[in-house]
Amino acid sequence: MQTSPYIAEQTSVSIIMLKVLAALVPAIAAYVWLFGPAILVTLTLASITALALEAAAVRLRGWPIKPFLLDGSALVTAWLLALSLPPIAPWWLIVLGTFFAIIVAKHLYGGLGNNLFNPAMVGYAVLIISFPVQMTQWSAPLSLAGAHLDLWQAAQYIFTHTLPDGISLDAISSATPLDTLRTQLQLEHTVREITQLPIFGSIGGSGSEIVVLLFLLGGIYLWLARIITWHIPVAFMAGLWLTGGLFHITDPDRYISPWFHLATGGVMLGAFFIATDPVTGATTPRGKLIFGAGIGVLTYLIRTVGGYPDGVAFAVLLMNIAVPLIDAYTQPKVYGHKKKDAET
Repeated sequence: MQTSPYIAEQTSVSIIMLKVLAALVPAIAAYVWLFGPAILVTLTLASITALALEAAAVRLRGWPIKPFLLDGSALVTAWLLALSLPPIAPWWLIVLGTFFAIIVAKHLYGGLGNNLFNPAMVGYAVLIISFPVQMTQWSAPLSLAGAHLDLWQAAQYIFTHTLPDGISLDAISSATPLDTLRTQLQLEHTVREITQLPIFGSIGGSGSEIVVLLFLLGGIYLWLARIITWHIPVAFMAGLWLTGGLFHITDPDRYISPWFHLATGGVMLGAFFIATDPVTGATTPRGKLIFGAGIGVLTYLIRTVGGYPDGVAFAVLLMNIAVPLIDAYTQPKVYGHKKKDAET
């Protein structure tokens, strides 16, 4: 006979974070294959910076350094931020974004478990508002690029802003599909005409469709491993798809198919890896549905009528503000309690 407790395995923060990092690896590998190795430099720099800042912060607070470095939370934040930035962004941009993510958004609020806003998205938002030009230098898909950089050349450009002789920035970079769509619509081109451009694939962006698919598979792994629940990702995608579908039905020449919005930009990364942050997201089952749907609707509105091509970061941060209210009004009934009888 076996007696309680019946829980065979304890799930620690470090195990959870390790599984999140593992779920990101396939998409990162596809990113390198399709867009070049520059993302590896960005990931490495963000990781080193995050760990150094984490160590400095906990040391100043008089806490032991080793447990906080080994819990993996700083690395997850660094990877999510790096995957949200242009791979060939200058080194100081990566360091600055990581500083705001780790120090300002995390430790100034009390450290892990106390932050109100998703740290990686705070870092991204600061950079896109402050340095919009540098945040548009995205690597072109290797199939469309005029030149390719190896790992050393990519690192040299990121740290010294110099390219090999005969190679210009235009040869290795391009606008994202979302940015291209916005620009071409402003030039009065129709969606049908725009989607004939080489940067567009069969559903989303050329090359990025595979990366998005692997983010989706990584997210499904996290769900199967019970690291996340289905509520936020499904509600996020449903809110985005339904809102995009309504606009598309109204004017298909101006509003692209909602499937494009699901397969482009940071939607899958945001739905499964960012919005599901247990600290800054809603915690009740109904609250998670409201939280995810709100992010999806806001993402589409920012992409379509807002000032930025991709709105995932701002949508997440705006819904982070609403989490206390959402949780307060979606608390499930306490078992064993019943409503008071109406006064007679």
